[in-house]
Amino acid sequence: MEVQAITKNVRMSAQKMREVVRQIQGLPAAQASAVLAVVPRKGARVVAKTLKSALANAEDLKTHKAGYEGLKTEQLRVKLAVTGKATTIKRFIPKARGSAGPILKRNCHVKIVLTDE
Repeated sequence: MEVQAITKNVRMSAQKMREVVRQIQGLPAAQASAVLAVVPRKGARVVAKTLKSALANAEDLKTHKAGYEGLKTEQLRVKLAVTGKATTIKRFIPKARGSAGPILKRNCHVKIVLTDE
């Protein structure tokens, strides 16, 4: 059985977030949480929050939905941890001779899927 959590519109580029997300791919959920606790990046805090949300979703399914009673949250693994591009905020900064230079403030989405298989 699979459980997922998605965090949308994180104010960080998907490229920077991908470096953090790759570190937990395929790990058990408890070990992934321990790894994220020691990674010194802003993206690690967001991914840890998303992982915690996915674990909470698994607990909720186990207690409230039919068919999920056999789900063991301590045996969950990170099946899929991906990040993708979100909308980009476009701003401009004045440049020489009256021209304007673009500033792209990138956002991303983080998706974590846990499985007990």
